[in-house]
Amino acid sequence: MKKIRGWYWIMTGAILLIAAVLLVGYNIQQDYHGAEATRTILPALQEKMTTTVSEEDTQELPLEQDLLAEYTEELSSEEILLEVDGETYLGTISIPSLGIELPVLSAWSYPNLKLAPCRYAGTVADGNLILAAHNYRSHFGKIGNLNSGDTIYFTDGGGVLHTYEVVQTELISGHDVPAMESNAEDWDLTLFTCTMSGRNRVTVRAMELS
Repeated sequence: MKKIRGWYWIMTGAILLIAAVLLVGYNIQQDYHGAEATRTILPALQEKMTTTVSEEDTQELPLEQDLLAEYTEELSSEEILLEVDGETYLGTISIPSLGIELPVLSAWSYPNLKLAPCRYAGTVADGNLILAAHNYRSHFGKIGNLNSGDTIYFTDGGGVLHTYEVVQTELISGHDVPAMESNAEDWDLTLFTCTMSGRNRVTVRAMELS
């Protein structure tokens, strides 16, 4: 009887070990595919992200720099979405301290999260943008390493650069979704991803620099 129990625990341990190895392998494979997707999409998206004021429009405007700046600011306040390969993008995000630059999809879904970070809620204009991504190392897997004062850049679809400064990083329960959104009004930008266990959400809060 003891031998049977011994073999049972050995087999159970072996099965769990194999399952863990397969899970790690799957995550590595998904990370690779996510990185490849962003490498393909990013150049095409950046090519489209030119200024919303074309050369033709500029020639028709008064030459005074203050009027031109006011016109450009008015246009950039409107959300501009760009389409690449059938998907709609909000812009790009760059985090120099983590060495990542990624496209950002305009709406989140589980299939979209495999491609790139996604807008979870909010807008740049309203100062409550929330971006979600998988914990792939090529996506948001390293945002837990961000420190207060680190810089995050977001370039919208009109080519306007927004600069944010990290204020804090926190852990939120994976089941406490309201906590993610209830405090969003206090922060101009929120990034989040799940921990490796999936039980919590690594959450980064940032404010836009004027």
